Amino acid sequence: MNLNNFLFSWLFYFAIWLAFTTTFDPQELVTGALITVVIAFFTSSLFTIKGLKFFQPKRLIKIVIYFFVFLRELVKANLNVARLVIHPKLPIYPGIVKFKTSLRSDMAKMILANSITLTPGTLTVDIVDDTFYIHWLEVSTTDEVEAYQGIASAFEPLLKEIFE
Repeated sequence: MNLNNFLFSWLFYFAIWLAFTTTFDPQELVTGALITVVIAFFTSSLFTIKGLKFFQPKRLIKIVIYFFVFLRELVKANLNVARLVIHPKLPIYPGIVKFKTSLRSDMAKMILANSITLTPGTLTVDIVDDTFYIHWLEVSTTDEVEAYQGIASAFEPLLKEIFE
């Protein structure tokens, strides 16, 4: 058993225990600590990949930066969709585009897919190996490089730094 993964699992389970019990009574804390230690002992190898190494200060800073980049892209996408909806001729050209990613981590790919889906006007339809298939409300190009630039280029560099 990896001590790093065990500690991460235990802290995570204990935080969930505290969230559900919403009390800092000493008996509740001791009971929660003991129960979550047992659960972490049996499950840390099943659910933990990176352990506490994931919470390095550099990574945490990149996660905060990613959050603000995502918010910026979210606002831009919302304004773009609002512009399309308000436009009298409703100039939408929906379609599915594809692009390749250089991300290797499944977690990074999942977060990229969810970030794309959460921004209005785009929806991740499928991921096959390194290829993303995206339904785009306003297809301006079918070129993979240009589609990548329009959809994922703001997210991918930070995800690489966080997860790889």
